[in-house]
Parts: sequence; structure tokens; C-alpha cells
Amino acid sequence: MTAIPVRVFGGPTALFVYGGLRFLTDPTFDEPGDYDVPGARLTKTAPSAGAPERVDVVLLSHDEHPDNLDIAGRAFLAGVPLTLTTPGGARRLGGAAQGLADWESVELRRPDGGAVTVTGVPAVHGPGAREDVEPFTGQVVGFVLTGQGLPTVYVSGDNASLDAVERIAERFGPVDTAILFAGAPRFDVLFGGAVIVLDSAQAAEAARILGARRVVPVHYDGWAHFTEGRDALRAAFTAAGLVDRLDLDPVLDPVLDPALDREA
Repeated sequence: MTAIPVRVFGGPTALFVYGGLRFLTDPTFDEPGDYDVPGARLTKTAPSAGAPERVDVVLLSHDEHPDNLDIAGRAFLAGVPLTLTTPGGARRLGGAAQGLADWESVELRRPDGGAVTVTGVPAVHGPGAREDVEPFTGQVVGFVLTGQGLPTVYVSGDNASLDAVERIAERFGPVDTAILFAGAPRFDVLFGGAVIVLDSAQAAEAARILGARRVVPVHYDGWAHFTEGRDALRAAFTAAGLVDRLDLDPVLDPVLDPALDREA
């Protein structure tokens, strides 16, 4: 089965085509700059590599942090027919936003008359149990996409829990393409400086747990709080014997690749 076409724009933002529909993860299109959030300052260090002209669905892991939804990203949502996100995020955003609880699914009509099923899956934005983490970093959701004759795609969102990955793999594994948020972001003021999204070694372990044929990492560059980048990811996947599954450059052309208009 042909791998789904993916275009990464930087940070957590990637466009992919699945069942003829164009999906975008966590839109961040602002220019570099600073964002003050409670207890910390986030600094965007690099611009996004463009923005898509057309999107059918945004898969928004959460709306509360500017490195996942910035000012331009919020404006972008106004032109998108459907945004799937957390139940709390849907209430805050309103409009075309719809919340998905864990294991809750929505069916989307494909251009060919079939359907794509998007299921919300667990994500924990920090170390430890969800009930201990969410008061500090908020609610996050991941996504699994399935459809008749289509590969299984997993979008992790800002998840640091391998236990959550194991539960997802039990229901949906093996996964064809895993879009894994990585970068090992950490803050001294949160959880003693522990990572709040997968580090590179954890991303490789997540790939093993999922049986992922292909891993497209996002959320590892463009922001100062990411502590592990391309080299660390490549080293971790090499050490795990999985480097052949790592796809760091799914589309090299800075202009949106025409392949994105083809179905998976």
C-alpha cells in the first residue's frame, strides 16, 4: 500500500492526504517571536515553511499552548470546515470545532463515497498520571484514522505517555504511518524539568510498540523549548534498529507537492 503523502511545515504542523481528504495537524504559522504563558515564555525561533491553501479537517491536539495553535493558526481555523480537538477546546473555540473524548469516533465522507473514521485517543502532556498532569498542561487528544482499503494513521499530539501508546496499539496496531510529536520539550518550572512530550528514545519505543511501518516526526524544531532535534531522533532510531522507518523529510520541495492532491 502506498504511503500517504505528508508535508511538514515546521513545529507540530503537517498536512497529509487520507481518503481524498486533506488533514492538517496543529496549525502554527506565526513569524518568530515570544509568547508569555503562565510561568514561562515560549520563543518561536524559525518561521513556518509556508501554509496550505486548502484543508478539509484540522486535527488539533489542544488549543491552549501557542506552540500548538498560534495567532495565525487560530485565524486559519476560520476557513476550515471542521476542527477536531479536545472537548474543552471545542467549547472554547466554538464554530466548526468538535470535541472527541478518548475512543470517541466521527465518520467523515470521502470524495469517492466511502468514509474515513477519526477516533480520539489518549494523550498525556507530561510525566505521570493524567489526573496529575492535566491541571498544569491541560487536556490533549491524539487521533487514529482508519477506513476501508486505507492504511491506519496515528497522530500522537503532545503525548509523553508510552502507556497511552500501548493502549492505542492494542486497539489499532500495527500502524502504517505514525505522526509522532517529539522534541523532548521541558521547563524547569514543570515536573522538575521532565519531558512533557516524547523524547527521541521514547519516540523510537513508541514506533516499536505501534509496529509503525513509517514514522514522520513533528514538534521537534522551530521553538526554543525543544531540546532534541533531527540528530537526536536519527541517533535514537538507529540505536533501536528502526532508522529505516524514520521519515524526516517526507516532502522536500518547499512548495506544496502536487502529490498531496492524490488519495492515499
